[in-house]
Amino acid sequence: MSDSATEFHRSFRNNADDYLAEALGGLVAAHPDAEWHEEGFIARATGRDANRVAVLSGGGSGHEPLHAGFVGAGMLDAAVPGRLFTSPNAVQIAAATRWADRGAGVLHVVKNYTGDIMNFAAARRACADTATREVVVADDVATDSPDSDATPEQNDGPGRRGTGATVLVEKIAGAAAARGDDIDTVAELAQRAADSSRSMAAALAPGHLPTTGRATFDLGPGEMELGVGIHGEPGRSRERAEDAASITARLLSPVAKALSLDSGDEVYLLVNGLGGTSRLELDLMYGQAVSWLDDHGVTVSRGIVGSLVTSVSMAGVSVTLMKASAEFTELLDAPTGAPAWPHRIAGAPDAGTARAAGEYRPARLDSGIGQPGEADAPANEWLSDFIERVQGAVEPLGELDRKAGDGDFGANMSAAFGDLELPLRGDDATVLENLSRRMFVRAGGTSGAVLGTLFSQLAGADGLAEGLRRGLTEVQALGGARVGDRTLVDALAPAADAAETAETLPEIFAAARDGAAGTAGLAARKGRASYIGAGTDGVLDPGAVVVAWLFGGTGQLSDFDAD
Repeated sequence: MSDSATEFHRSFRNNADDYLAEALGGLVAAHPDAEWHEEGFIARATGRDANRVAVLSGGGSGHEPLHAGFVGAGMLDAAVPGRLFTSPNAVQIAAATRWADRGAGVLHVVKNYTGDIMNFAAARRACADTATREVVVADDVATDSPDSDATPEQNDGPGRRGTGATVLVEKIAGAAAARGDDIDTVAELAQRAADSSRSMAAALAPGHLPTTGRATFDLGPGEMELGVGIHGEPGRSRERAEDAASITARLLSPVAKALSLDSGDEVYLLVNGLGGTSRLELDLMYGQAVSWLDDHGVTVSRGIVGSLVTSVSMAGVSVTLMKASAEFTELLDAPTGAPAWPHRIAGAPDAGTARAAGEYRPARLDSGIGQPGEADAPANEWLSDFIERVQGAVEPLGELDRKAGDGDFGANMSAAFGDLELPLRGDDATVLENLSRRMFVRAGGTSGAVLGTLFSQLAGADGLAEGLRRGLTEVQALGGARVGDRTLVDALAPAADAAETAETLPEIFAAARDGAAGTAGLAARKGRASYIGAGTDGVLDPGAVVVAWLFGGTGQLSDFDAD
């Protein structure tokens, strides 16, 4: 099989020639208010209101849910899809325009791409008997022309691309049409909204084209594309990837400058995923954007987070700002049946709530857990050495869990113990109780429950041997693991046995080390690793490694190599 054929397996598809037809058919099947017209457009399936302005948009496929996901009452009446990243043709658009006209005219919302502009213009000429208007969305500051105040038609080059602001413009136009505004009023409001909006995007990985098996552009490890377009077009620059706060500033600074924002201004904020960015990352970026705007005295009166204007599976984000006004706010808040429009948007009025869209602070857990013991308490050498081993092995522990579990073990150890200052101070019971609470509260998950239980039993026991025996009993009761199930019990059970007669920690470590080393040859029967089966072969159980390090070792995985 060729490399290009292998690439297709990164996308769910059948025959490449049928991909778009099958995908659009599925989209319509899942859409509560849409039907496919063989002339080449998706339209509302419910009845058309007479003498009301219709709003129509369209563009290349690959940006879903734009535009078809915004077909619905109070938003778009029809959407015209082109081939992947290719504008629809004029015949499709003209057919959709004639269908949509109810006697009050049809508004075309057009993204500023040459193909879209030309085909929508040709369609309007073909529909001379229909009252039509055009709104051009040109919001991407990454392609701003030298004369940024000129309209796209006045500039020599194509000017700003139409990107994330398109969905806000469609919402405002659709709401204005739904309340009965005439076509000139709808067009004026929509164009004013478009002109009040600017966007910019960044990507950490390209998208993948299902029809060709090719990436939309090439990007090396550790690089980011700043100012990338929604078709995978090159951005302003290719640079080393930065942290989220820095990327947010790099995106918002030119956007705010292009809108001439001043302290005291109000905006609508859209943080949009480009298809391959998780919702958690988008939420993080929304918080960063709100924080940046607050630092610059700009208030977010409405906020939207989601993957609304995508670029197939690009791991990227775009940030859109629109200057707020009372009329725009009313139209954004108006109800719509479009399935892809967020059911609620931040800052919109809601019974019993009045929280603003721009209120942000990190949602940190206040565990109330500080450093163990008192500052002048004696150093606890045993447990300090244990924590030092774990702190230095967060990445190797995470890698073990990635190979044989869900990959969170190292992060959990860091969450529980990463901020501990060494040496730990206090007697064994005090320190172990602190470690137990840290595992329960900060780590969470299976490791938090199991190790939290073990440390709690050690803290309350009369001696190490009793604590290990009680800990083993409670851990086994908690999760049902037995020796041989490839869990930390494989290290804990021999440690408990050795502690009955051992006089030193190294003796207990030797028994626990052998048990932990043996997990590399076991098939997991408990925990997340049990879901993987043979994938755990040759991989140490990270929990068993940590249990062994409680009694000694260097903090290196080489501790568990065969002698």
